[in-house]
Amino acid sequence: MNDKTTHFGYETVAESEKAKKVAGVFTSVAQKYDVMNDLMSMGMHRLWKKFTIDIANVRPGERVLDVAGGTADLSLAFAKGVGDTGQVWLTDINHAMLAVGRDRVLDKGFNLPTAQCDAEKLPFASDSFDLVTVAFGLRNMTHKDVALAEMRRVLRPGGRLLVLEFSKIWKPLAPVYDAYSFKLLPWMGKKVANDADSYRYLAESIRMHPDQDALADIMRGAGLERVQYFNLAAGAVALHRGYKF
Repeated sequence: MNDKTTHFGYETVAESEKAKKVAGVFTSVAQKYDVMNDLMSMGMHRLWKKFTIDIANVRPGERVLDVAGGTADLSLAFAKGVGDTGQVWLTDINHAMLAVGRDRVLDKGFNLPTAQCDAEKLPFASDSFDLVTVAFGLRNMTHKDVALAEMRRVLRPGGRLLVLEFSKIWKPLAPVYDAYSFKLLPWMGKKVANDADSYRYLAESIRMHPDQDALADIMRGAGLERVQYFNLAAGAVALHRGYKF
């Protein structure tokens, strides 16, 4: 790969094209996103997010940035934790996903600030947030190192970054996981969301994403310290945590 091309699943594309292709995927699936998450993970994504929320341990008065926040699962939980004296920003680069998340937040009785923005160019001042999170969004970003450095930049000293993302499953389970990912997943996408291609991209993007140790190294390279990760679902998902000091 050179600096002008990148991966879109297994396809090699111009960097300028990846954002458009990813946008097309999430615009297509936005309205069925939560339903498909429940089906794909058999509801386990709720447990993974609950673990993330527990590790985050937000406190009253804290400021939180939810990057690629989508349908606002994390933002809603954090809003309850920070209370009236804190603040949670819901952001996403994709308008369709952000609109679903914003409507859900309002339906739940919260009025959170929202912003459509690129994680590689966050429109926030440095040292602004106590916690930054990104759940199942990092693998879709073109320059992961740049995005992680931006997330670190907006953290206050002592603040923490949490990255919840698909990762490398325990090797003995890989054949079964591959069969599920490349056969059953696109079939479900076609039946439920009328979009097999987007869910085929999902399976491919997981395989192209850095594994647990590689992502930890990228986070350290972005300036984060005390980086560690927690394997979930036999490594199919991992939660990475790092701090800004």
